[in-house]
Amino acid sequence: MKILLVEDDKTIASGLEYSLQQDGFPTVLCHDVASAQKVLAEDIDQFALCLFDLQLPDGSGYELCKMVKERRDIPVIFLTVIDDEVNVVMGLDMGADDYITKPFRVRELLSRIKSVLRRYQKPSYTRAIIDIDNVRINTLEGKVYKNGAEIWLTALEYRLLLIFGSHIGQVLTRNQLLEQIWDVAGDFVNDNTLTVYIKRLREKLEDDPGNPILIKTIRGLGYKVGE
Repeated sequence: MKILLVEDDKTIASGLEYSLQQDGFPTVLCHDVASAQKVLAEDIDQFALCLFDLQLPDGSGYELCKMVKERRDIPVIFLTVIDDEVNVVMGLDMGADDYITKPFRVRELLSRIKSVLRRYQKPSYTRAIIDIDNVRINTLEGKVYKNGAEIWLTALEYRLLLIFGSHIGQVLTRNQLLEQIWDVAGDFVNDNTLTVYIKRLREKLEDDPGNPILIKTIRGLGYKVGE
């Protein structure tokens, strides 16, 4: 979920970069069109979303939006001080997914980012069978087996295991897990609740829950299943 942030105001840019990273979004920061174009040309595939300031010292966010949309289907959100209908329409016509006017609250921007990313999410669970060591998930039946014996999971436990199963070998932050669980359950799931669900999954699936090898804790980052 890496984000490309292009903002020429270095004070604003620094604050946004910090907030995004604190919320679990690795961020690449550029201050002008030229440097952003170089980053996009070299490795556009690393980004899940782009945040472009509309007014930049050597051009505009429109140029960057056009470049992104010609190469990849990833979301673009414009940041601008211009609250003008013509500019809003122009940006949306170019393929921008949202438009937020400065000054804005960081929490509002984060909410917009997550909302746009959810709209772009492709179905993750296309495989009928997901194997994780001695655990098998049958997504068509909605059942989980350990060493061939069925293991009963609650709806949220099953959802959490599916998230891990669709990101084998990837480190998932607690924020990423919370966002996906809350979105489906429709209930508020806080950080403590997540800890409880991971503990329950380990008790049901690990041979030794006190020394988990299936759902590993990556200190300072989050959790990982598989290699």
